[in-house]
Amino acid sequence: MSGKRKLGVGLIGTGFMGKAHALGFTIAARVFDLPFELDLVSVADVTEESAETARAHLGFRKATADWRELLTDPDIHIIDITTPNLLHKEMALAAIAHGKHVYCEKPLAPTVADCAEMVAAAERAGIVTQVGFNYLKNPLIFLAKDIIESGEIGEIRSMRGIHAEDFMADANVPWSWRLDPRSGGGALADIGSHIIASMRHLVGPIRSVLAETVIQIAQRPVSRGAAETRTVEVDDITRAFVRFENGATGSFEASWIATGRKMQHDFEIYGSKGSIVFTQERLNEIKVYYAGDDIRSRGFRTIWAGPEHPPYGAFCVAPGHQIGFNDLKAIEVHEFLDAIAKGGKPATDFREGYEVQKVLSATYQSARTNEWVEIG
Repeated sequence: MSGKRKLGVGLIGTGFMGKAHALGFTIAARVFDLPFELDLVSVADVTEESAETARAHLGFRKATADWRELLTDPDIHIIDITTPNLLHKEMALAAIAHGKHVYCEKPLAPTVADCAEMVAAAERAGIVTQVGFNYLKNPLIFLAKDIIESGEIGEIRSMRGIHAEDFMADANVPWSWRLDPRSGGGALADIGSHIIASMRHLVGPIRSVLAETVIQIAQRPVSRGAAETRTVEVDDITRAFVRFENGATGSFEASWIATGRKMQHDFEIYGSKGSIVFTQERLNEIKVYYAGDDIRSRGFRTIWAGPEHPPYGAFCVAPGHQIGFNDLKAIEVHEFLDAIAKGGKPATDFREGYEVQKVLSATYQSARTNEWVEIG
């Protein structure tokens, strides 16, 4: 027996992100000295069969087709939500009402008002929340933030970022919940929220945006192989210029039809004394340029992730051997559990999800009006 208090987890949703979250808990328990003994109690999905399959594969004790059963289970202390965006608010508010801590995938909810309601409920209840902006948990992103905040690359003048993938590039991909306008948007909301989170995390709050949205594939089959189609109403691509509150400027792009791109979460940050370049497709390296270097050898240097970049060393003692996507989820879980133990809050709690949603909303508003929009 560990002597640690047991903390039970209830997972809602067993798709790609559901599995990633479950693995995040499992890996975190093996890699970190967690403040709790984790107990994967129950998993909920849309059918008993899919829930039972996930239970067997992911190591949970119980399975159910009714997510509400997790709320009243006394063994469950954390509700983990990995469902489509449209369902986040109802599930999170119900979990909060039952005194559960909540771990929720991004985007937090379809609208700013929904997010504000979720933040208010969580803060009134005094529970700990976490939103799944896991790309921020990379040890090299921690390094980039340290470099910026220490002043090593001087005053930050600009940042440009992109999050591009190609999982919707084929026009034959059928209409699904991702294309439901009630979910809050298309590529920008679904994956662009990640690059907005990175911009806020590294440079600071965004003051205003000027944007355009593009629907490149106007019709999608109603199901795989169907001749009948349904009109697409959400963005395939969104681009925006941004002004930061600290005076820096920049731009971002989100696309889910970027043929050939599997995980282009990239950014470039330019300061008065240097710059930083990163791509998620090579997440174990980052490039840094220092203007003060000897002019004969001045140039971008590649820094490989290693034990000197915490918490990389918890996974591997050897530099350059690399960590992966699910490890970022484990780091995210570790931060969440540490906040629960200490009564603190993670860097990416519901309030941060709300701040990201305000940028998303202003971006869509700007695209509609073709004007600069302040983040209100």
